[in-house]
Amino acid sequence: MMISKTTITAENDRRSAALQADYDALGAKLARSGVDIEALTARAMYFGVAVPSWGTGTGGTRFARFPGLGEPRHIFDKLDDCGVIHGLTQATPKVSLHIPWDKADPADLLAKAEEHGLGFDAMNSNTFQDQPDQAHSYKFGSLSHTDAATRAQAVAHNLECIEIGAKLGSKALTVWIGDGSNFPGQTSLSKQFDRYLDSMKAIYAGLPEDWRIFSEHKIYEPAFYSTVVQDWGTSLLTAQELGPKAQCLVDLGHHAPNVNIEMIVARLVRAGKLGGFHFNDSKYGDDDLDAGTIEPYRLFLVFNELVELEDTPGLDLAHMIDQSHNVTDPIESLMISAMEIQRAYVQASLVDRVALAGYQTDNDALMAAATLRAAFRTDVEPVLAMARLRKGGAVDPVATYRASGYRAAVSAVRPRVSGAGGGIV
Repeated sequence: MMISKTTITAENDRRSAALQADYDALGAKLARSGVDIEALTARAMYFGVAVPSWGTGTGGTRFARFPGLGEPRHIFDKLDDCGVIHGLTQATPKVSLHIPWDKADPADLLAKAEEHGLGFDAMNSNTFQDQPDQAHSYKFGSLSHTDAATRAQAVAHNLECIEIGAKLGSKALTVWIGDGSNFPGQTSLSKQFDRYLDSMKAIYAGLPEDWRIFSEHKIYEPAFYSTVVQDWGTSLLTAQELGPKAQCLVDLGHHAPNVNIEMIVARLVRAGKLGGFHFNDSKYGDDDLDAGTIEPYRLFLVFNELVELEDTPGLDLAHMIDQSHNVTDPIESLMISAMEIQRAYVQASLVDRVALAGYQTDNDALMAAATLRAAFRTDVEPVLAMARLRKGGAVDPVATYRASGYRAAVSAVRPRVSGAGGGIV
């Protein structure tokens, strides 16, 4: 059930005159600073971020999950929802799959994705929960488990993810594990990391020549005393030991409070080990809130580093969203996040790099900071909306989505899902 072009056109027609007026006004303002709004719009049209298949469902906490209407029943429903997101925003051309949640015939997945003009981004493995048919439990770890057979099972699963991804046109595997400990003395911190590295080397050996593997760190949860890959330093150490096809994935929510994430970005780029991002936002910990909800300026500062370094040789970043939607319509949240991520990129593209470099050289802290604020405070919504319009998307994606009645339509054919049990999707 795709949203019809007729609906999109009708909604756009209601807003096109106001958009053109706003666009012209912003263009005139930017021109006074020597900025070509058309060049900026071209950058917005070029930018894309992958949608997580799992994000189309309602998330939850450790205590409960409250499913919404029209929950996706399987990966094909998820791809339909992802098609709506991209159709309206024109900013999410790829989908990141999670195995075994999204396991299906690759030919069928490709056919469904083609219906919506979608491709597939990095694959995601799952060794943080037990599956009904697996022989060994991951309760006490997976890739770092003390039992060799359990580690072998986890390695085999990751190799299967690569095999599936290769058939879908994916070029990367993201590995996040929940391994760690909850009590002091529960495990040998050194030996556990060595076991993890040995397992990752076995997965690395199975990578196709043109693939990459992303190591994702997370400071805590579910291992609240120690986590095997707990920060960017451990992730970097892993990537350096594995080899050139190994890089680090930075999740914006997986850091201690007040960590300078933009500095981590700069350091990983310098090391040649920044592979990509999982975008979300955080208030207290790994909250997986919608991108830009809490700290839009931090999101801008991350992109400020990326735009400054975008000509770095070999820099090829995988931009992905990773969120949990507990009280909102997941499609709406993912659209908002995609647009906020795109907004941060466009705002960062407005930074006067020549002026900033001069202030930095002169140690003029006040004017350097003011240069960044000037770009951040610029309302680039007309640029984003025009980019969507020119690519066939919606001037106002959320309003158009609501006017389409898509959620009600899919709710009529997708059975209600039980909210029993907890756990984040």
